[in-house]
Amino acid sequence: MRRGVHQLAFDFGMNLLRRIRPAEKSRTPSRAKTRKHLRQDPILEEVARVLLKQAGCRELAKEVSVSWNPRLRTTAGLACYRTRSVILNPKLIEVSSEEVQITLRHELAHLVAQARSGRRRVPPHGAEWQQACSDLGIPNEARCHNLPFKQRRVTRRYFYKCPECSEILARVQPIKRRVACVKCCRKYHGGKYAERFRFRLVEEPERAAA
Repeated sequence: MRRGVHQLAFDFGMNLLRRIRPAEKSRTPSRAKTRKHLRQDPILEEVARVLLKQAGCRELAKEVSVSWNPRLRTTAGLACYRTRSVILNPKLIEVSSEEVQITLRHELAHLVAQARSGRRRVPPHGAEWQQACSDLGIPNEARCHNLPFKQRRVTRRYFYKCPECSEILARVQPIKRRVACVKCCRKYHGGKYAERFRFRLVEEPERAAA
């Protein structure tokens, strides 16, 4: 195992994970079903409820939802305290069941940290979150994952040039509003927008130079 965990809770979650079908639609009504691309996972929700109860968050355990979102690219998971929800990247399953368990706890720790703090807003990965991670069985948890998720390749087709300093902006979509070079506006116009430093659409730099 990659990290120390509360063995009983971890084993419980791992046993349930053997029956996971992330692509199936849940029969249990949930806020997550309002988004068609989300797939609620009642098995992981049961794991989450057990973990939250062990952490002393019984009210939160009654409301929590866990879903899979195939639209996530490089993010392993997300947590939203307002909706009491955890959203996971299905690519985690391709890595390992252990990573699913660890990421679930990582995101649940965000909910626990906020629940314990009441209305006081806490930093995303501060001391409260670190304590919650420890209570959920993943002490010394890292803030960010280093999982081998494939990066989506993005083709930038639109290029804009500052007429003053020749700074180039590369964009996937065309710019639909007036955008000026920040560096030149700060240097020559007190940081305010100046039309003479507005980016102009140009050909792709390699083609223009040929």
